[in-house]
Amino acid sequence: MKNGKVVLVGTGFVGMSMAYSMLNRGGVEELILIDIDEEKTKGEEMDLSHGLPFAPQKMVIKSAGYEECRDAQIVVITAGVAQKPGQTRLELAETNTKIVKSITQNIMKSGFNGVIIVASNPVDLMTYVVSKVSGLPKNQVFGSGTVLDTARLRYIMSDYFKISSKNIHAYIMGEHGDSSFVPWQHAYIGCKKVIDIMKDENLPMNDLEKIHKDVINAAYEIIEKKKATYYGIGMSLSRLVKAVLNNENSILTISTYLKDGEYGQNDIYIGVPAIINSNGVRGLLKLELSTEEQDKLNYSCKIIKEMREKSIDKIINE
Repeated sequence: MKNGKVVLVGTGFVGMSMAYSMLNRGGVEELILIDIDEEKTKGEEMDLSHGLPFAPQKMVIKSAGYEECRDAQIVVITAGVAQKPGQTRLELAETNTKIVKSITQNIMKSGFNGVIIVASNPVDLMTYVVSKVSGLPKNQVFGSGTVLDTARLRYIMSDYFKISSKNIHAYIMGEHGDSSFVPWQHAYIGCKKVIDIMKDENLPMNDLEKIHKDVINAAYEIIEKKKATYYGIGMSLSRLVKAVLNNENSILTISTYLKDGEYGQNDIYIGVPAIINSNGVRGLLKLELSTEEQDKLNYSCKIIKEMREKSIDKIINE
């Protein structure tokens, strides 16, 4: 395995936003671009490479085939189709399951044994698909989960409280979607509970619910205004790659596997705070949830499991 070698499967807006972020940030020795549209991918390789004289470090960038996955440390999957108007999430999931299954089979044919990070939507389901099809240990496969939702939460809270987002410690948990939630009793500014700050400053508690609604609506608003979101998720994926490459043991809200009754769940990928290092997921940061929060997590998991039972498992096993 080549440390610092990252393969990106999918050179659309999300994938290339991640690639551009990594070019600016540094820390990656080799970046391989794979996409069904080989001409576009070659163009992306050229365009990125022309920025190397101004990048913080040397980086090999090339468009190639799946054989390059063999000795990669990380593969990031962003490929898949976007949700079309009038299309249900189940229909989107079925289409992307077929695409992601094929991609995963191609990755594994190369002999790959590193970490796979999934960003294709619906991300919790697609991470499950990659895990099942790849057969890799569960800690080596995780999804972007609610890492972007959490970044949006920190940004909006930063604006509300007029405090740097770097000093805001709060998480969005559950499905990357409308059924997500914020465990507010575990939200802090610096080392003080957000709930205590609201009380001390006589701020309406309803504002916390409004902040969460703003997070959920953010993606819809961006899509309405510019057709897609990609910079935020590109930065988020770049952050996840860095956590693995640098063996950071950082806590990030990713879509990770629950198997031993954590949060009352089994055999499901869902967004929870987890510790990320060079092996992928080292473990979970287990939080105590209120009854209401637990109900929300259970509902998130129920939605995902129902979609799996309807058709996703069948497509995986075909």
